[in-house]
Amino acid sequence: MEIGLVVCEFNADITKPMEERAKAHAQFLGAKIGKIFYVPGAFDSPIAVQNLLEKENIDAVVVLGAVLEGDTDHDLIVAQHASRKLMDLSLQFKKPVTLGISGPKMTRLQAQERIDDYAKRAVEGAVKLLKRLE
Repeated sequence: MEIGLVVCEFNADITKPMEERAKAHAQFLGAKIGKIFYVPGAFDSPIAVQNLLEKENIDAVVVLGAVLEGDTDHDLIVAQHASRKLMDLSLQFKKPVTLGISGPKMTRLQAQERIDDYAKRAVEGAVKLLKRLE
């Protein structure tokens, strides 16, 4: 099985370690990372996911990002709209798209504490779904 990774560059101190853990966990589970697509932030991820889902060799897409709490509700808007569109794309293309985006309403410290869990769970979710959808 071949997985595409979409990695958000915003909050790279969090997302770069998430990427490394996701790659290691995919290898551990016997999945190949076929392509990595970098986007500025979580809000920008749907177009990259669509690009990857259109590729015949990509069986699933894992999205990694961190949406941190700010002074406004911007983090809520970004997370809600990105996650809704990612689900829509998964249904449209009939391929798993898993959400490894931590947040909203999360501090930087909380995001750092969740690096391992979110990266691994997103990859594991994609692999499990692929096996169950066969």
